[in-house]
Amino acid sequence: MDKLKELIKKIRIVDFIIVACVIIALVVGFVTYKGFRQTADKQIEATSNIVFKVYMRGVTFSGSEIPIKKGEKTFISIRNVPYSDLEILDVKADRRKIVLPTLNSKKVVIVVEDVAQPDLYDVVVTLTDKAKITKDGAVVGGNKIKLGLPITLEGADYKFTGSVSDLKVIDAVVDETVNKDMNTTDDVQ
Repeated sequence: MDKLKELIKKIRIVDFIIVACVIIALVVGFVTYKGFRQTADKQIEATSNIVFKVYMRGVTFSGSEIPIKKGEKTFISIRNVPYSDLEILDVKADRRKIVLPTLNSKKVVIVVEDVAQPDLYDVVVTLTDKAKITKDGAVVGGNKIKLGLPITLEGADYKFTGSVSDLKVIDAVVDETVNKDMNTTDDVQ
């Protein structure tokens, strides 16, 4: 009995905490191994190609043509974290417009190009990538691709920031009807 009392006096509170942590870690590991706890790799339902649009409002460039080209690759950063080079499927650019009231027409307002800011454009870039599909949506580079997600496009002579404005999950085969549905604005190039 005296030996037991001496042993208890030698054990400190820190030792109890360490032993408790080791036991908890073993229990969590066992539960995960037996399949009672779901890990991240089991949440992935499929892998599929996705097509998404990045809308960039107020892009300023004064050159003769847009530096982003259809068919080329652009490096993207998702939430300021570098990701990868992706293929550009389509580029649409439109000069900034303004709304003016009319006095002599049946129309109440008309939309015209803003001549005060001739180098200001709204650009929509359509990109494609392979994504992991989960119950919450498509995951690319560890980020869920959802509308409004900030994305930076970077090339040899440009770096523009925009946000995801459209997302389509498609099969591994490129579907022309999906590309046609995605291209809803006029090509200015």
